[in-house]
Amino acid sequence: MERSTFSKYSWIDFVFSVVGVCTFLVDWGSDVWVATEFYCRGDFFWFGVLVGLMVLSSVVVQMFSWFWLKYDRELPGFRAQTRGGTVLFGDKVKLSCLLHVLQLGFLCRHISAIRQGFRVWWRKEEGSEYAVYLTHDLSMLRLIETFCESAPQLTLMIYVMLHTNKARTVQFVSITASTISIAWMVVDYHRSLRSFLPDKAKQGWCSSLIYFLWNLLLIAPRVAAVALFASVLPRYIAAHFLMLWFVFVLWAWRQKTDFMDSASGEWLYRATVGLIWYFSWFNVAEGRTRGRSVIYHTFITTDGGILLATWWCYRDSVQTESYALTLFITLPFIYLLGLLFKAIYYCCFHPKLWRPPVREPGLPDDLPDAEVTCRDFSFQDDTLSSQLLNKRMARHATHFYSEQRVIRNTDDTNTAELSQL
Repeated sequence: MERSTFSKYSWIDFVFSVVGVCTFLVDWGSDVWVATEFYCRGDFFWFGVLVGLMVLSSVVVQMFSWFWLKYDRELPGFRAQTRGGTVLFGDKVKLSCLLHVLQLGFLCRHISAIRQGFRVWWRKEEGSEYAVYLTHDLSMLRLIETFCESAPQLTLMIYVMLHTNKARTVQFVSITASTISIAWMVVDYHRSLRSFLPDKAKQGWCSSLIYFLWNLLLIAPRVAAVALFASVLPRYIAAHFLMLWFVFVLWAWRQKTDFMDSASGEWLYRATVGLIWYFSWFNVAEGRTRGRSVIYHTFITTDGGILLATWWCYRDSVQTESYALTLFITLPFIYLLGLLFKAIYYCCFHPKLWRPPVREPGLPDDLPDAEVTCRDFSFQDDTLSSQLLNKRMARHATHFYSEQRVIRNTDDTNTAELSQL
C-alpha cells in the first residue's frame, strides 16, 4: 500500500478559512446582541442561560484546542516545520496558554490559519502541509463549537419564542446566525473528510449537497422537538438531557474511542460526543457502524416521537391552534425525509474504500475500481513523515469512509470478514 500525497493548499481552502472566521464573529456578535437585549428587558433568566451556553461552549472548545496544542508540540519535528509560520503555535507556550485562558485560542487559530494560508497561496511560500493541518483542526473545532453552542442556542431561541408567543428581531437574527453556523459546519466538516480520499475516489459537490441535506433534515426536527417539549414542561428538559447525555457518554466509552492522546482528554471527547449525539449522529469508532447507526436513529426517532406527543398533550390549544397540527405532521415527515436522503447518500455517493489491516501474500495487485485503497494513515507511528498528517481528522475520515476487511488465506480458500463503515 502506497502512501498517497495530500492535496496542496488552494484558494478554496483560503476562502473557507476566511468565511469560517466571519461566521464565527457573526455568531459571536449575535450572541452578545441577544444577551444584551435579554438583560436590558429584564429577562435575567434567559440572559443567564444564554451566557451559560456561551461560556460552556467557549471553555470546551478552548480545552480541546489546548490539548491538541500540547499533543502536537510533543511530536518530533513538529516545531521545526511550524517555526515562524503562525500566531498561536511555536515556542510561545505561556502566551498560548494565556490566550486560551482568556478564551481567545479558537479565534487565534482562525487568524493563524488565514495568515499561513495567505503566505502559501498568495506569496507562494512553503508550508502548504501545515496550512492544511490547521484547517483540519479548525474544522473539528467548529464541529464541537456548533453542537456545544449553536444547536443549544437555536433550541433556546425557539423555546423563548414559543414560551412568550412573541418574535423579536434580535431572536430572528440569533436563529439565522445559529442556522448558518450549523450549515457551514456541515459543509466544512464534510469537505475536510473528503480531503483524505485518494484522488481516484474524489467526490463532487453533489455529494456534499446530499450530505448537507440529510444532516439539516435530521438536526432541524430534533431541535424543534426539544424546543416544543421544553415549552410545555420546562422543568423536565434538563433531566431529559442529562439522562440521555449520560447514556450516550457510556455508549461512547463502550465503543473504546481513541481520539485524544491522554485519558483526561479522551473523557472530555466522550462527554462532548454525548452532547453531539443528543442532536445528531456522529461516528466515533470503527466497525459495526451500520448497526450502531440503526440503533441510534431508532432510539432518537422514538425519543423525538415521545417529545412531540408530550407537547401535543400539554400544549395550549388556543395559542398553538394556528401551527400545532402543521408541526405535528411536518416534523416527523422531515425527519423521515432526512433518513431517506441519508440512505441515498450511502447508496449512491459514499465511496467504498478498502483498507486491509494486513495484506497477505497471494492477493491481487490490481483491485476493482469500486474498491479503492484508502490512505495509509499510520496511526501507530509517533513520528512525523515529510508530510504533516492531522491524525485527529484522519481517524474520523477512516471511520466515515472506509470498509475494513480482515483477510486470511486458508489451505484452499480465502475467508473475508467484513465490517462496513
